[in-house]
Amino acid sequence: MKIISVQNNQGVPKYKQIISSIEKAIEEEKLTKGERLPSINKVCLAFNLSRDTVLQAYDELKKRGIIYAIPGKGYYIKSVEVTIKQKIFLLFDELNIFKEDIYNSFLKNIGKGVQVDIFFHHFNIQVFKKLIDDSNGNYTKYIIMPTNLSDAASIIKTLPVNEVYILDQTNPELKTYPAVYQNFVKDIYDTLIKGKSRLNKYKKLIIIFPGFREPLGMKEGFLNFCNDTSFDSEVITEFKDREIKTGEVYIIPSDRDLVSVIETANSQKLKLGSDFGIISYNETPLKKVVENGITTISTNFEAMGKILAQMISKGERKQIENKCALILRNSL
Repeated sequence: MKIISVQNNQGVPKYKQIISSIEKAIEEEKLTKGERLPSINKVCLAFNLSRDTVLQAYDELKKRGIIYAIPGKGYYIKSVEVTIKQKIFLLFDELNIFKEDIYNSFLKNIGKGVQVDIFFHHFNIQVFKKLIDDSNGNYTKYIIMPTNLSDAASIIKTLPVNEVYILDQTNPELKTYPAVYQNFVKDIYDTLIKGKSRLNKYKKLIIIFPGFREPLGMKEGFLNFCNDTSFDSEVITEFKDREIKTGEVYIIPSDRDLVSVIETANSQKLKLGSDFGIISYNETPLKKVVENGITTISTNFEAMGKILAQMISKGERKQIENKCALILRNSL
């Protein structure tokens, strides 16, 4: 068999010899795009190999996007880009400045020879399921951001268990998977404790929590803090048509709500940082200068992308809690 060469006593697994043979044939243009590979049975007979060995080689090439299968017909060359050693499926909830920071950091640190395909489920469980179903078996690694979607765990479990990584949010159903995540319950509780000396100047804490996109742990951590410290508190699902009262502090996960609160305060001629307070979620450069500085609770999104890239590059399977901080400014 001219295309594939497998030898005994080489110190290299035979499935890897098959892969190397096909890569070399592509590089030497002995195989071109669209050409059919020798069948699994033919390779087995030629080199006295088990079917599983040949299938393992073909599956890895398929995950890297180099070959594809047509049921009942065989395997064909899909791409001649043999320099791609890993093909990664990256499923985010939505695109925003924070996810962009994670993505860019991940690309910067993942190294060469890696193709990253990014998708978005937009908090839609049907879209989430379809994207995962369509990608299953076509990638070497799967990075999933499950958010609060119900049934996300059961869908994720259809993927190869050793190839899945969880990003940003996790839950007990996903505890067996490696992850880089935020502990939202702990983060909001600990950061509010850190800012308690400033919060003591106010009468009431209010979190604007629609509960659709926002991690449920935010609300839980907020209520735990208020219960443990006897702060008067309120959870509201929207800010629309609300009047700000002196002595209130608003904890605001959404930047849209942040703008609404600031606009309402200006119309009421209230002074931010003295008449009322704001704690925003997630740091952006703009929050350093808006209204003379907005206090934020934020994780380091660039660190999250870097840690995940390093974990995948090293083949590590850890659960890493990304650090969170309270950045105090004049809004509190």
